[in-house]
Amino acid sequence: MLFKKKLNTDEVMHHVYEKNRASRYLEFIIGIFIVAITYNIFLVPADIVYGIGGVGIILKKLIGLDPFIVILVGSIILLLASFILLGKEKTAKSVLGSLAYPFIVKLTAWIPNYISIEGAEPLLIVIVGAVATGFGLGLIFKSGFTTGGTDILNQIVSKYAKMSMGNAMLFTDGLIILLSGFVFGFTKLIYSLISLYLISLMSDKVVIGISQSKAFYVITTHETDVKKFILQHLSHGVTVFDVRGGFTGNNQKMIMFIIPTKEYFFAKEGIKEIDPRAFFVVTDAYEVSGGE
Repeated sequence: MLFKKKLNTDEVMHHVYEKNRASRYLEFIIGIFIVAITYNIFLVPADIVYGIGGVGIILKKLIGLDPFIVILVGSIILLLASFILLGKEKTAKSVLGSLAYPFIVKLTAWIPNYISIEGAEPLLIVIVGAVATGFGLGLIFKSGFTTGGTDILNQIVSKYAKMSMGNAMLFTDGLIILLSGFVFGFTKLIYSLISLYLISLMSDKVVIGISQSKAFYVITTHETDVKKFILQHLSHGVTVFDVRGGFTGNNQKMIMFIIPTKEYFFAKEGIKEIDPRAFFVVTDAYEVSGGE
């Protein structure tokens, strides 16, 4: 077994990152192109706002600034903030997406010249754009990456304001959408809210389930190693229960922990690297409250 003597959590993360690397990068590339193309075809022309790309749409309307510049500069600033406030390891997960996304947005900016949504039903634009964006983001999250941007801001707000990731997302994206209401009007604000909901729903569905958090229940003979991995590399608390096998009657330990859906890949693959024979169940956690 890989970590039979002494657990090296850095080695665990290395194996997780290397696992299915080609297919993960392919998923990431497909996902980020889908998100960027959808942004240019649906969101920008329809003034549908969410995340840092939404800030780009607002500033384009107000001062004619290219959304590419806003997304790129904003992503770089948030990467620096992440490095200072969240640390090197958390930041590393966002670097590729943060730098690739604005350039792919710029690279695909010509597509609306040939695919126009002018005259289409606004609600249909919102639904199609949001579902496509959510699908693309789901592929990105499933591959273990993010697009950076407000995802980094959500992590910072969650950590320092002591709130859940879900509430942090509502706070940051809610402020951006509220600002869009003053620029584009109440109707566009409602469309943006609908879009944000559908994007969140679809991206979670692509990764696994529809909740913002997942609950892991793990039974393993490597209890200490699994706890160390979750605490040190995923930065989440764990709870250990005494359980007994219904058939064998043997006393065992069960580890329970809650993580954001976006970290599902790392938790699952990390546990498998430590103990390939581990038994674990993953369920949707619809509300998480309390704890440190």
